Amino acid sequence: MPDFTYIARDAGGEEVVGTMQADNSAAVVHALGERSLYPVNVAEETKSGGIRGKSGGRVRQRDVGVMYGQLADLLGAGVPMLRALEIIARSGRGRLAEVMLELRQDVSGGKTLTESMTAHPGTFKPLHLAMVNAGEHAGFLEDALSDLSGFVERQDELRNKVRGAMIYPLVLAIMGLLVVCLMLAFVVPKLKELFQDATDLPTLTKLVFAASDILTEHTLLVICVVILTVTCMVGALKSSAGHRLWEQWKLRIPVLGKTICVVAITRFCRILGTMLANGVPILGALEIAKGATGSEVLGRSIEQAAEAVREGKPLTDPLRSSGLIPIEIVEMIAVAEESNQLDRVLVQVADTVDRRTNRQVDTAVRLIEPLILVLLAIIIGAIALALLFPIFTMATQFS
Repeated sequence: MPDFTYIARDAGGEEVVGTMQADNSAAVVHALGERSLYPVNVAEETKSGGIRGKSGGRVRQRDVGVMYGQLADLLGAGVPMLRALEIIARSGRGRLAEVMLELRQDVSGGKTLTESMTAHPGTFKPLHLAMVNAGEHAGFLEDALSDLSGFVERQDELRNKVRGAMIYPLVLAIMGLLVVCLMLAFVVPKLKELFQDATDLPTLTKLVFAASDILTEHTLLVICVVILTVTCMVGALKSSAGHRLWEQWKLRIPVLGKTICVVAITRFCRILGTMLANGVPILGALEIAKGATGSEVLGRSIEQAAEAVREGKPLTDPLRSSGLIPIEIVEMIAVAEESNQLDRVLVQVADTVDRRTNRQVDTAVRLIEPLILVLLAIIIGAIALALLFPIFTMATQFS
C-alpha cells in the first residue's frame, strides 16, 4: 500500500501535515474528512522518498459531464462550493479525483471556479470554461453546470455513435487498400512478364505497371513520401492559415459539412438562449457563444452580429447574410427577437436541431460505407481491366 503525504487544515484553520498509507488519494481524502480535516494537498511518495505529485492520464469527457451534474445537484441543495468539491473528490477515482482536489485547493485560496479550471486545459474545454464563467458572473452557476452536464453527455453520445458506426467502413477501407497493394506487389509483376514484347499496351495498363514498379522497386521511398505527406498535412492544419482553410473547406463536404454546421448552430442557440434566460447581457452572451460554437466560420458571423447589435441593428441580419444558418431558423430568431422571447425560442431551436442532427449523422454514416465500396470497386476494376484487356487483345490476334 503506497504512502501519501498530505497537507490539511482543521476546523480552526491550523495547518496539519502528515503521512498516511492508503490505496489511493481519494481514500486519503476520505480518511481526513472523518478526522474533520480539510485536505489542501495530497501527493504519493515515491520509493526514493520524494513526492510523485500529479498523476498522468486522460480524463474522459463522459466522467467530466457526470461531475458537472453532481456539482450542480450539490450546489442546488445548498452545499457550499468547497464541501461539494470535496465530496466529488471522495467519490471519484483516478486523475479526475486529483483534479477535483486541486480545484478545491485553488478555490479555497481565493480563486474563482473558472480560474481554477483554467489550470487544467486537458480536462476542461474552452466551451466549459465559457459557460461556467457566465454562470459565476451572472449567478446561475447551478443551471450552467446542469446544462453543461447534459451538453457534454449528448456530445459524448454523438461521438461514440459516430465512432462505433465508423469501425466497419474503416476496416473495409484498410482491407481494400491492403488488397490493392498486394495485387500491385505480387500479381501485377507476374502478369507483366507476359507483355514484355508488347508495344501497343493501353494507357491504363501502362499506368498500372508503373504503379507496380514504383511500389516494388522503391518501397522505402513510397513509405517516406507517405510519412512526409501526412506530416506536412498535420503541420498545415496546425498553422493559422491552414486551419482557416480547413474550417472553410470542411463545411463544403457533401452531407458531412452540413452536419458539422448544424452541430455548431445547435451549440450557438443553446448557449445563447441559456445565458439570455439567466440575465446575461446579449453582447456578453454573443461573445461567449462565438467561442463556443467550435467553428471559426460561424464565429465570424456571430462577431458581425454582435457588432450589428452594438450599433442598434437587429441580430438576424448578419446571420441571414452569412448563408450558414438555415432560413427557417433565422426567421424564428427574427420573430422571437421582435416578441422579446429570444431566450426561450433559442433553446427550443436547439432541441429541434438536436433531433435533426441525429438523423443527419445516421444518414452521413450510412453513406460512407457504400461510397468506400464503390471507390474500391472502381480501383480494383480498373486494375483488372488493365490486366485483362491486353490478354483479350492477344487472344484475338492469335485466333
